[in-house]
Amino acid sequence: MSSKTLRTGLSLVLSAMVLAGCANYSGLDTEGQSLDAKTLKAGQSLTGVTLSPAAWPKSDWWKSLGDPQLDGLIREALHDSPDMQIAAARAHQASAAAYAADAARMPTLDASAGISRSRLAKDQDPRGQGDAYATVRNVSAGFNYNFDLWGGQRDAWEAALGEARAAEVDRQAAQLTLAADVARAYSDLGQAHIVYDLAAEDLKRTRQMLDLSQRRLSSGIDSQYQFQQTESLEASSQASLIDAEKRLNSARIALAVLLGKGPDRGNEIARPKILQASAVALPSVLPAELLGRRPDLVAARWRVEAASKDMDASKTQFYPNLNLSAAAGAESLLGDAMFGSASRFFNIAPTLSVPIFDGGRLRANLDARDADYDLAVAQYNKNLVKALGDVSDTINQLRDIGRQIGAQQHATEIAQNSYNTVVERYGSGIGNYLDVLSIEQQLLQAQRQLASLNAEQIDLSIQLMQALGGGFQTETFASANPAPAKLNN
Repeated sequence: MSSKTLRTGLSLVLSAMVLAGCANYSGLDTEGQSLDAKTLKAGQSLTGVTLSPAAWPKSDWWKSLGDPQLDGLIREALHDSPDMQIAAARAHQASAAAYAADAARMPTLDASAGISRSRLAKDQDPRGQGDAYATVRNVSAGFNYNFDLWGGQRDAWEAALGEARAAEVDRQAAQLTLAADVARAYSDLGQAHIVYDLAAEDLKRTRQMLDLSQRRLSSGIDSQYQFQQTESLEASSQASLIDAEKRLNSARIALAVLLGKGPDRGNEIARPKILQASAVALPSVLPAELLGRRPDLVAARWRVEAASKDMDASKTQFYPNLNLSAAAGAESLLGDAMFGSASRFFNIAPTLSVPIFDGGRLRANLDARDADYDLAVAQYNKNLVKALGDVSDTINQLRDIGRQIGAQQHATEIAQNSYNTVVERYGSGIGNYLDVLSIEQQLLQAQRQLASLNAEQIDLSIQLMQALGGGFQTETFASANPAPAKLNN
């Protein structure tokens, strides 16, 4: 290449760079500022809570609830649930998009070969005869490469890669959500069994009262009106038992749906054991390590990083770009002359492109990417605040519900003793019917309240495991996917 040609090329490049000033992104910037977890105070809300490095849940945290059947059900759900199939498909989509973005950075080389046979019409034949035949043979190869002078294609690939990593973390988050939902549904099934038992016991008590009332009516102690009140109470107890059975069937079906199976699968599940609530304790490094323990936070960080790369890629579109395309091959009417010098051809076409005036399209595109970044940062901030709120609220409720259960257990025992006494007196003909009716209702309410509190304690234990990330660790995930860059504050 001569010096004159080189100078001409450099002049073109410099001229293009000057002209590029016609399309620029001055005045466009982001506003999103990520929160620092250390600035979110939670010390007062967590006063008196036990701190322990061992408080982080394990990846199979549900085993601590103490029912082997639950372990099998969660594994079944993780394998068969359509929710996991959806999450896996989305991760696959994002991975394919990252693969495509990486492929777009590579040069392309293609080859083609063909042969065509044709007959000329009379008006096409230079001889005017119209009986000429021609066979054209061709073979060629083409090359194309975008030099990506400013790294825009690499930024686009890294943005797609960040989205793929976020989608994979979303899959981990979906596993955690599904496991927690199955554990809750299993607890609900156990609670439904307990409520059914309480309804059956209540019906048994009211029938005993009805029998006593019948005898007192026959003895002339009670009136027909009092006997009818007991009959009405017995009918209400029957209705409550039917409602409890309905709720039990619904709980079975809800669990079967989470497992990705038909409703009959719920009938095969044995009655759950009494689940064990988790100890009320928090990790001593909270909230710092929560950023790497909650999959939703990790995914949100990846999306902030991806949005940042998208902005960088959009900015490079304002700069000149250089593309090189080339082609070479041979074309001949005669087969034996196919590779002769007269049949050969080639072309080389370096192309320098520069945006000069586009009506604001590039600025609008970059402005949209800036907004995407701000949205990603805001979503991250929201997830962070919610994560700390989830942990604080759940741990406080767990801490207090233990005292509630103790008080309610005492109230239930008193109600049971009172009921036993008043029924004995009523059966002896010296008790008051209204006292029996009142104490029976107090006992039923106390039993139901105690069962509800026990179920709530289990549910809060599950929520705490979920709020602490369910055993997810960035370090484990990073073995195949490097961790996202630290967010700028």
